[in-house]
Amino acid sequence: MWQARHVAGLLTTIDSGIDVELKIIKTQGDKILDAPLAKIGGKGLFTKEIEDALLDRTIDLAVHSMKDVPTEMPKDLRLGAILKREDPRDVFISHDDRSIHELTDGEKIGTSSLRRRAFLLHKFPGIEVVSIRGNVDTRIRKIETENLAGALLAAAGIIRMGFAGRIKHFMSVDDMIPAIGQGAIGVQIRNNDRGLSDLVAGLDDSETRQCVMVERAFLMRLGGGCQVPMAAYCEPYDGGVRFEVAVTHPDGRPIFRDSYTGPLTDNSLGVLMADRLIDRGADYVLKSVLSSDWKLVPVGNIM
Repeated sequence: MWQARHVAGLLTTIDSGIDVELKIIKTQGDKILDAPLAKIGGKGLFTKEIEDALLDRTIDLAVHSMKDVPTEMPKDLRLGAILKREDPRDVFISHDDRSIHELTDGEKIGTSSLRRRAFLLHKFPGIEVVSIRGNVDTRIRKIETENLAGALLAAAGIIRMGFAGRIKHFMSVDDMIPAIGQGAIGVQIRNNDRGLSDLVAGLDDSETRQCVMVERAFLMRLGGGCQVPMAAYCEPYDGGVRFEVAVTHPDGRPIFRDSYTGPLTDNSLGVLMADRLIDRGADYVLKSVLSSDWKLVPVGNIM
């Protein structure tokens, strides 16, 4: 809702003569809160119902978190704009004002993300991870109600919702590579809607779009989703880009990482980096997790 209101405000700034009406559409991902995302399965958990409304003209444009948008979307739809990215990092919110580096073995950390779980267990193998779902304030409350030492969430959501003061620690990209598209908002429109296309084009940030599309090319090449922890973050750097990627087992090991710093010509960089991880053995993780009955449960020490 914050994202939708934000986009509505920007559109009326571009054209003060338009009226914007918000239509609330609950998706499958919004409705199922008693199971980890990795076990719900399927693509478009947070987008399908909204895309259906766009296709049948119930709505004129859709606002999404880019990390929720599948790499393959309906052929009659496209991304009309990708807004300038908010802080893409993950953050730790503490129960008692301690940093994540001050926690001891056996303490519980909550997260809704398989990727965060994997990186957390890789860096701090003695910590126990608990799956928590819900919106931002619900997850923050669960730190108290579930007796957690803290929780990991996306910085973008925390900042936008006014909880920045609760952040105890920003996870570095070295410790936890962000999710594909994390921190970016996408505006989806119909292909043939020329008038709306011209309007939303004013919201597009070319640097963010370029980097997010490279990340999405990485994801598309690997064919993964929320069932396998994978991460990719591209950022402008010294006239080119810096691109960090990883695929890891949900239990934190093994992990396959790679990085690139240099010029960016097109989205094929994402494919190249995916292939480099596959050559190193990342496909083993993809195949083993997707083909096994791996279960998301609290985990202690990982060797």
